[in-house]
Amino acid sequence: MIGAYPVRDIRAAESALMAQLPPGALMQRAAAALAARCARLLRGPYGARVAVLVGAGDNGGDALYAGARLARRGAQVDAVLVRPERAHGQGLAALRAAGGRVTSDPIRAVAGSDLVVDGLVGIGGSGGLRAEAADLAELARDGGLVVAVDLPSGVDADTGELPGSHVVADVTVTFGARKIGLVVDPAAATAGRVEQIDIGLGPFLVEPTVEVLEPVDVADRLPQPGRDADKYSRGVVGVLAGSPEFAGAAVLTVGGAVRGGAGMVRYLGPDEAARQVRHHWPESVAASGRVQAWVVGPGLGSDAEGAHAVKTVLAAAEPAVVDADGLRFLPRRLETPTLLTPHAGELARLLGVDRDDVEARRLHHARAAATQWNAVVLLKGSTTLVVAPDGRVRANPTGTPALATAGSGDVLAGLAGALLAAGLDPFDAGSVAAYVHGAAGRLAAEPAAYPSATDVLDALPDALTRVGRIGG
Repeated sequence: MIGAYPVRDIRAAESALMAQLPPGALMQRAAAALAARCARLLRGPYGARVAVLVGAGDNGGDALYAGARLARRGAQVDAVLVRPERAHGQGLAALRAAGGRVTSDPIRAVAGSDLVVDGLVGIGGSGGLRAEAADLAELARDGGLVVAVDLPSGVDADTGELPGSHVVADVTVTFGARKIGLVVDPAAATAGRVEQIDIGLGPFLVEPTVEVLEPVDVADRLPQPGRDADKYSRGVVGVLAGSPEFAGAAVLTVGGAVRGGAGMVRYLGPDEAARQVRHHWPESVAASGRVQAWVVGPGLGSDAEGAHAVKTVLAAAEPAVVDADGLRFLPRRLETPTLLTPHAGELARLLGVDRDDVEARRLHHARAAATQWNAVVLLKGSTTLVVAPDGRVRANPTGTPALATAGSGDVLAGLAGALLAAGLDPFDAGSVAAYVHGAAGRLAAEPAAYPSATDVLDALPDALTRVGRIGG
């Protein structure tokens, strides 16, 4: 599992490690690793043109020392100093001694570069970039490959927010541990490919604030039926979804549960939707009976019948997934284990805020909703967040534009319901469902450039099999 940490925990770990090392050793470790990554990206630094954007403090020092190493290997390195009087003195001396230069023509240096090193602002920065640094960040977009030092300058390391002007990197070389802003959108989208460098912080880090599941973590959490399993022990899911206008939502939700491993799916809904569900999924049962989990909401509509369906499900003892139209009818606080699966617009409506604000402050609003409703909140998006009311957070790494299609969320809801019915708690069910759903989206995009929700549904068994093999 990959952990992501707030600045205070990173700083504390760095301080503890530096107390055991000679002065400057930690910066040299970081600079050496950064230079090695840059050299690899350049396919050898000899003859390459490198622009180093340098701000104040240790982040600029890392960039200058890395630039010195590249210069010693034959690169033409030009340093652009935002505030020369506050540049890292020893790093600047090392750059000059290696043959690097300080330029007074940043436009020429950046525009003609093969690689731009962003050392403007470190993890301690707050707010967007100031005017001169913002100009350089914009200029870097027209230069060579952009490599951010530890974190793209101008992003909020603790929240994943973008408070103003910022660098957009192709690669981010981060030291010691992930920062929250590297795994939470919208900031995560500015980081490009993240390469984490081990500089020895591990023994000094506390529990991460945000977790990112890796394949083995998902495999370990997937339900594995025993030799004596039957349809009831595998989990029975009750689905209340669909309406005469949106029968397809019922079909996709039931399909997500069936292909997500449920032992049985009981569908309760309008006659026309039930007819289509039976046609597509003859193994489903259109009759009431005992269930281990519920899914309610997709395509349900906003009338009194929908409100009654949600009230009925949430009054039951079984855990539930509430999606789409079902989110319209939530009580003020939930008392049974519940997974809410809104997209940004639905969460905005729930919280009474603008959708743009939810997109800009995804972690903040997901946490607020989890606390307010005492439920696990799965906020869908390119980096889906799963947030528990006790403060635990997971960011999903398998997001893909292939999931940006009508009905994809219905498949996710059914899959999550199957995992709940199999015994996972809402936090694990949401995290595993998001991961597998994303993996299915990626598989669906291989033969089809623009996969439909049905394509994603068809790819679920393959996605589950591939992840399951890792655990085996």
